[in-house]
Amino acid sequence: MASGSDREHSAPPEEGSTVVVTGAAGELGRLVCQLAAADPEVSRVVALDRRPLRDLPAGVEGHQGDLAQVDLKPLFEGAAAIVHLAHPGAPERGGDLSAPTGEAAVGHRVLEAAAAAGVPHLVILSSAVAYGAWAGNPVPLTEDAPLRPNPGVAMAAEKAELERAVVEWRAGHPGSTAAVLRPAVTVSSRGNGWLARALSRSAGVPVTDEEPPAQYLDVADLAAAVDVARRARVDGPRNVAPDGWVDGETIRALAGGVPRLRLPERLAVRVTGLRWRWRIAETPPELLPYALHPWVIANDRLKADGWTPAASNEEAYVGSHRAGPWATMSPRRRQELALGVAGTSVVGLVAGAVALLRRRR
Repeated sequence: MASGSDREHSAPPEEGSTVVVTGAAGELGRLVCQLAAADPEVSRVVALDRRPLRDLPAGVEGHQGDLAQVDLKPLFEGAAAIVHLAHPGAPERGGDLSAPTGEAAVGHRVLEAAAAAGVPHLVILSSAVAYGAWAGNPVPLTEDAPLRPNPGVAMAAEKAELERAVVEWRAGHPGSTAAVLRPAVTVSSRGNGWLARALSRSAGVPVTDEEPPAQYLDVADLAAAVDVARRARVDGPRNVAPDGWVDGETIRALAGGVPRLRLPERLAVRVTGLRWRWRIAETPPELLPYALHPWVIANDRLKADGWTPAASNEEAYVGSHRAGPWATMSPRRRQELALGVAGTSVVGLVAGAVALLRRRR
């Protein structure tokens, strides 16, 4: 799906406006609410989430409820902007990553309620995973690149579907604007989300000698990007990432020299699938392309809107990842353990194959 084109911005919201934030219970949502509450042009912030809303900043009004069920129109009435950050939780370990998450359906409800309430501006959180990770991807990807989610990754497919719905919403409401933000892998010193954890764990099963570049976005920088998109009434898609990217060798050095296994692609997928099915790893096999192929993004368009990342890729990574035991081991011991891990993976694959064969018999 091709990305939507930008349009001329409408006038900024009047003083005393209301901002509604969905998905407000998470760290990103709380930061966004805090920034909105500090805006002198905003008199009221409404926070929505199905989870309990605790420790909300002053001036923020909390409403707990499931976006898939509650009547959203009364909550959106009179709002100058809707900031839609809500997203499904982490998939169950060992579960089916291709199963629908419901994110697109909830997004459709938000768009319909915003239209019914006459909301003039939306900020929708998508993800750079919607571009897909492919060997032929340009480095970096711009907002004009098509969205090509990898097969079997429902999260990425539903992000792309949500973006398609936003394009239609904008076309059907010429007086309104909608910013769609596509952040890189977002990390936090308070704990990373499942995508960041899954991609970090996938470092143990590479399949190519040349590792793709990666990006790490601090959650505070993402919150600032959301705030810029709301204040400036940004219209159209925007990538959100620090300047540049880091290569695999640099990431391993920052992690304390974690070794990487060298396996053929087919074998790596089998090993990863068995580890995921047995619930001993956080990396589903469908996510492996995002660890094997480039999908880094350019940030110049959002920077032109007034956003500046405070943390680099390296700073965001170090601030959100604890150095493992590899950092204190000698090179010889690292090599011995790497060989042991490789042997364990192969043995596990053989054991899994034998178990499957016995079941079939």
